[in-house]
Amino acid sequence: MNTVSQQLSQYKVVTLNYWAFTLSDGALRLLVVLYFYQLGYSPLSIAMLFVLYEFFGVLTNLFGGWLGARWGLNRTMNAGLALQVLALSMLLVPPSWLNVGWVMAAQALSGIAKDLNKMSAKSAIKTLVPENQEGTLFRWVAFLTGSKNTLKGVGFFLGGALLSAFGFRGAIALMATSIAAILLSSLWLLRKDLGRAKRKPKFSEIFSRSRSVNILSAARLFLFGSRDVWFVVALPVFLAQSLGWSHTQVGGFLALWVIGYGGVQALAPRITGLASGVIPDSVSAFRWAVGLASVPVLIAIALDAGLDAQTVLLVGLGVFACVFAVNSALHSYLIVSFARNDEVSVDVGFYYMANAMGRLLGTVLSGWVFQQAGLIACLWVSACLLVLTVMVTAALPKKQ
Repeated sequence: MNTVSQQLSQYKVVTLNYWAFTLSDGALRLLVVLYFYQLGYSPLSIAMLFVLYEFFGVLTNLFGGWLGARWGLNRTMNAGLALQVLALSMLLVPPSWLNVGWVMAAQALSGIAKDLNKMSAKSAIKTLVPENQEGTLFRWVAFLTGSKNTLKGVGFFLGGALLSAFGFRGAIALMATSIAAILLSSLWLLRKDLGRAKRKPKFSEIFSRSRSVNILSAARLFLFGSRDVWFVVALPVFLAQSLGWSHTQVGGFLALWVIGYGGVQALAPRITGLASGVIPDSVSAFRWAVGLASVPVLIAIALDAGLDAQTVLLVGLGVFACVFAVNSALHSYLIVSFARNDEVSVDVGFYYMANAMGRLLGTVLSGWVFQQAGLIACLWVSACLLVLTVMVTAALPKKQ
């Protein structure tokens, strides 16, 4: 009972760390998008501000899982918090210094911080749940992932509200101070050997040797590319530019979307039938991916037909959020389930490297495609990426 209590206590610390970081990450992303759009930057230029954020996320997940196995997940998680404080502090310079290069460098640090934090949190769950308790594992992963996305939505709202209330520098200063306080408490509370592998993996082992992990990673790449190709830059700029929404309205809407999305993720075990004893597998992931692929197609057709854009987007985004959330929750559970027990952070790190590559692809395409052809074109690109997701998911082993 004492061991169970300690595991639950560590899970709470990991979750609270992840929550705090997520709030700052969501707020920072929307602050940057809206602030630089307000300064007259083009959609492609705004997208480029996040290129290094996503690129270094790819590298961080690839190497961070290896570091987590060797050093312990407590150190990688705390390193992520420290780097986020540094990244936020870089944005407190005089406004004349905030050129594209400087902001890209700050975003690069934030990308490293975010993925160190995420990889550490997701990997830690595998080490804290007893073996062969797949139902508990699915519930814990779904709750962590869903609550994180809910708070990311709150972060979007917070970013828009803080920009309106305190300006760019005031909002950044407040977030940097808050994350520094969380870091101090984490240094005290996290177990020192959390997630440290008994056998130190070699540097040559940073790439996963599991066929299941590799296939699921490819599916994750296309899944998140399909979301970000229209959600990251194209959607907020379209809402502000074409529909005339204010910063607070854009931030509030994106916040509610992600909050709802996170809520559905947290409920994914119930939605997929876990209460009835149904443990999801690769077939479940394939079926939900097929359902998701039709959603951007229907939204694009409705917009092209001249239906009211605001109504179409509100309804379409609601459906997309629900179906995408279940897809994401299934992937998050399957990767933790597929990962090796003693070197979980290596497999999870490789998987989230693919996740970051998908975000990088989607971010660049979001700015470029929207600038060249508009929101409808972004939706068709999203549909194509989802078809690839379905095809790759079909190759997953049918039994775990």
